[in-house]
Amino acid sequence: MELAITANGRSPGKKFLDDLSKDDREKILRVIKRMADEGKVANREQFKKIEGEDFFEFKNSQIRMPCFFHAAGRLIITHGFIKKEDRIRPEEIDRMKRIRHEYEKRT
Repeated sequence: MELAITANGRSPGKKFLDDLSKDDREKILRVIKRMADEGKVANREQFKKIEGEDFFEFKNSQIRMPCFFHAAGRLIITHGFIKKEDRIRPEEIDRMKRIRHEYEKRT
C-alpha cells in the first residue's frame, strides 16, 4: 500500500492526512492499517468499491481516501477529501482518475 505521487512530485494523500485533525487522522489510518496488516477490512462501510468506477475508498465518517489496485495487487491511495453530499462530486472522480493516470505513467 502506498500514497500516489503526482507528476509534480507531490502526494495529495499525504497532504490530506497532514491537514486532518490528529483524531481524524488516527481514525482513517486505523482503517488503512487494518487493510495493510490483514489484507481486508471486515466492515464494508469502511472500505468499499466506488459505484460505477474502478476505484475503492477508505472511509470514516465523512473522510474519504480513494484508491485503486495496481500491479501485483498493490493498493495506491490517490488523495483524500471530506464528502458532504450523498454522491461523490464529479471533480473528485476526475481528480482520482487524473492522479491514477499520472501515477501509472511514472511506474
